[in-house]
Amino acid sequence: MHGITLETLIAYWLGELPAAEEAPLEEHLFACAGCSARLEELAAFASGIRAVVREGRVAAMISAPFLEALKRQGLRIREYRVPPGGRVECTLLADDDAVVSRMQATLTGVTRVDALQRLELGGEVREMRLEDVPFDPAAGEVLTLPVAAARLRELPAHVMRVRLVAVDEAGERSLGEYTFAHTPG
Repeated sequence: MHGITLETLIAYWLGELPAAEEAPLEEHLFACAGCSARLEELAAFASGIRAVVREGRVAAMISAPFLEALKRQGLRIREYRVPPGGRVECTLLADDDAVVSRMQATLTGVTRVDALQRLELGGEVREMRLEDVPFDPAAGEVLTLPVAAARLRELPAHVMRVRLVAVDEAGERSLGEYTFAHTPG
């Protein structure tokens, strides 16, 4: 087992590696200083990500395995499931480390998803397009840490609208629109 891929190291770190592959990988890591150093770098990177999420300094589209890793690390995460066309009244309480939105959509056959966000805050509108966001076709959802927790706690009531679109060589098609009406906790 020479030249372990980053994808394999990440799967190992997240506890997603099949059991049959775990023992040989661990033997290799004990014997190979280079691969062990890469794993240590990955662990440091993961620790840094957890720190900025815990401190509320990050907003991102995330994968389900990443969310589960955050939960295993003890982060308290408030979750909202929203169907296409749905609206959710949401908040973030003082003891929440983060909030995650689970936007449900039919993702069968989809190869790329973009998220078009529209923030309506105090008469001001801000729009942003996030390209090629992570999604889980089997679960039929796109997950987001919509706004950094510390920043979200500071914001007054506002509305965030998200439109998910499938993108392919034929163009774009809408997967769903989602409305998040935030009130301070």
